[in-house]
Amino acid sequence: MKATLSASLLESLLESAQMLHASLELEHLLKHLLRSIMGRRLISKGLIAVSQKRHMRVALVRGIPSLQNGQRFDKKEARQAGVEEFHSIEADGQLVGVLGLGPGLRAVDEAETAFLDALLGIAASGIRNARSHAETKRLNEDLRQKVQDLRTLLEMVQSLTSTLDPQHVARLLALTLAGRWGVSRYFVSASKEGHPPLLRRRGMDPPPFELLQEGLEEVDRALSVQDLEHSQLRSHLLDLKAQVVFPLRTADELLGAVVLGARLGSLPYDQADLEFGWGLVGQAVVALENGWHFTETVEKRKMEQELGVAAGIQQDLFPRTLPDLEGFECVAHSRPARQVGGDYYDVLPLDRPHPRSPHLFCVADISGKGVPASLLMANIQATLRALLSTELDLVDLVTRTSELLYATTPGNKYATAILVQIDPSASQVYCVNAGHNDGLLLKSAGELEKWSSTGPPVGLIPKIPFSAGTYEMASGDLLALYSDGVVEAHNAEDEEFGEERFEEVLRQHADAPCQEILEHVYQALDAFAGEQPQHDDITLMLIRRT
Repeated sequence: MKATLSASLLESLLESAQMLHASLELEHLLKHLLRSIMGRRLISKGLIAVSQKRHMRVALVRGIPSLQNGQRFDKKEARQAGVEEFHSIEADGQLVGVLGLGPGLRAVDEAETAFLDALLGIAASGIRNARSHAETKRLNEDLRQKVQDLRTLLEMVQSLTSTLDPQHVARLLALTLAGRWGVSRYFVSASKEGHPPLLRRRGMDPPPFELLQEGLEEVDRALSVQDLEHSQLRSHLLDLKAQVVFPLRTADELLGAVVLGARLGSLPYDQADLEFGWGLVGQAVVALENGWHFTETVEKRKMEQELGVAAGIQQDLFPRTLPDLEGFECVAHSRPARQVGGDYYDVLPLDRPHPRSPHLFCVADISGKGVPASLLMANIQATLRALLSTELDLVDLVTRTSELLYATTPGNKYATAILVQIDPSASQVYCVNAGHNDGLLLKSAGELEKWSSTGPPVGLIPKIPFSAGTYEMASGDLLALYSDGVVEAHNAEDEEFGEERFEEVLRQHADAPCQEILEHVYQALDAFAGEQPQHDDITLMLIRRT
């Protein structure tokens, strides 16, 4: 005959039932259940295991150091650890969990046993509801992620298809894939007869293009580097610590490949990641083909007219002279690869123009070329000058500039930039690096300090926070701000000038005036490239604290 629960036990049972069903979070439910039972029975050891994928696993444990949450539940092991009682937690005849209890200080009568049975029955339905809720949340999150992926893919497709510059397509593709997964090592390599090769890379030197073509000749999908059948290419990419490869393929030919290294946090690439990347790469191939076709068919006269207009706009945007800042020496020069470039530099006072006023030093690399790049350059300059009057700090200034550019320009128009705020009266300087090359600070004692990226390119992604680095700039220190055309200049052997050569030139002439150092850098670049044409704009600004 079942024991009858007293009024006090019924009241306690009702209170526990309300607590158990107050939350749909499984962890909260289990904690309250175990705490209630151990408290009533004055027990110091207890556990709850729940059914997960055909196995019972420990979900909550108290007072038993030898057992850990998540491990597979073993009654024998639990008994050896001091658990004396085991109670099934069932819902509609189905086992959903097990309660394990150690010895208690209170005697257990029939009423207490009946109370426990009733409480476990209530808990069983709560556990089932909580697990159903968790599964629903998981499915909703998966759906939300799919929708977000589709939205991101659509936005990137619109950006890719709105440009006719293959270099910009490769750059945008690299930034998008690397930014999505926090990848710090990657390369994008593509080639088409009659056009300059496309190469965007970071931290990874691509293999010879012939090896890519041979190794990916039969590959028509995204896949892990480990799954490559071509042993030589697989070995080469594994040496580079590459993890996934996306062939750039049309219906008729292989154009190249996108290769990515490890994700942020060493997370693996799953099938959904490969599918998303493959879809984006497919659209990038279309954009590349369109860009190359446009390059082949555009009328020369029209291009010359456009370049003439853009050159005039750009020439007026560069400062005619740099301000004379007390205690500082500053020079800058930009040499476009074509008649019109996409690089920009400026020095702007943050207060009234005065040698002792704080100033903002900026070097930027504008996406695209020609009139669109010149217009975006003008937009950036006008935006910066307008916002300087609002007394924003450096981070807010860059954030606001990025939001305004994103709202007023097409998705394929953005700029990497490095902005440095210098106050002649202070030793500290502040820097926001928006997806740009590292700022290089050569200390007077010879150490080299790199000011790395603190945010995405300006105008590329909305509502992304920027941050500023704080650095010490002492007397004799030399700061170099530059565009990627400096380190990516190529010679006849297709070698890059690189950061090491650039840093060596700075060190060799560190004691010379800034103007002489700047001239030595350009001379070294020209000597290295030889007769090779300049493929990218070269901009360099040097700032020395005197």
